Amino acid sequence: MPSLPRIKRTQRQRSPEGAARPRPQAAELEAAGLTWVHLDAPVAEEAADLAQRFGWHPLDLEDVLSKRQRPKVDDYPEYLFIVLHFPVFDKTIQRLNAAELDVFLGPDFLITISNVELLPVTRLFGRCRDDETLRDELFTKGSGRLLYEVLDDLFDYCFPILDKIGHKLDSIEDEMFEGHAEDVVRDISNVKQEIISYRKIIKPERATLRLLERHTERFLPEALELYFDDIVDAAERIWDLLDNYKEVVEALESTNESVIQHRQNDVLRLLTVFSVIVLPLTFISGIFGMNVDFPGFGTAAAFWAIAGVMVGVLVAMVAFFRIKRWL
Repeated sequence: MPSLPRIKRTQRQRSPEGAARPRPQAAELEAAGLTWVHLDAPVAEEAADLAQRFGWHPLDLEDVLSKRQRPKVDDYPEYLFIVLHFPVFDKTIQRLNAAELDVFLGPDFLITISNVELLPVTRLFGRCRDDETLRDELFTKGSGRLLYEVLDDLFDYCFPILDKIGHKLDSIEDEMFEGHAEDVVRDISNVKQEIISYRKIIKPERATLRLLERHTERFLPEALELYFDDIVDAAERIWDLLDNYKEVVEALESTNESVIQHRQNDVLRLLTVFSVIVLPLTFISGIFGMNVDFPGFGTAAAFWAIAGVMVGVLVAMVAFFRIKRWL
């Protein structure tokens, strides 16, 4: 069976521990006259070999090797060159980042190249390699249908990330009203950053997918317009959810600030009440603490009288604040 990798290389790179390990090689599948080549993070030599074999335009080769390209569709007489972005979690920075997928779509070939590993593409390629029935089923429907399957799995992979963001928002709301308003400020900031990063990835993708829907028709052996329309709908659903999450996180941020402000006001109110209560007591003790004679000066009766007046003032002021519901 022609399921073994066709492009084989001996290039090696060093692991962080210094041990040599082989680079990932371009893997290739063939069935029903259709070729699918997949490669992660290609180096210049690998990309140049593919460009020479499949006749890429030199500008497309530069785009494949560049660090970041905007989502786009370039239409050539022989093939389509497509650049799309998908969210992945970057463990090095603990944030969502954009993974780039470069696609070359021709009448008898599909080439997928990603700058980092995209698990949905790797898994679909592995399933087609291991399951001859699935491979024949997908490959006999043409390169356009195979591209749809790749994109469908990628967009399905986007929704669990959205579910995690939604779960984080629910957890933040619970913690906020459990007395941890100050602790959730960082959580709100992290979730807000994830939503912003996700929106930056999806926003330019929407127009590109609509353009792709029109340009892939010439590579579809059957009427599959509705299939790519489903991809566009998935992107719109993701965008709508991100809009909702953006409104929710902004509302949570505003609510959290209000909760913190309310608690600060409570503290200030208690401090103010305490200061107002202590003020007349300090005044009384200051008057009778002067080195002057007054009736009963130096007697125990005078002491108890002054203490009684101070206690009376204290009780009266506390009662007044309770009536006003300031305490």
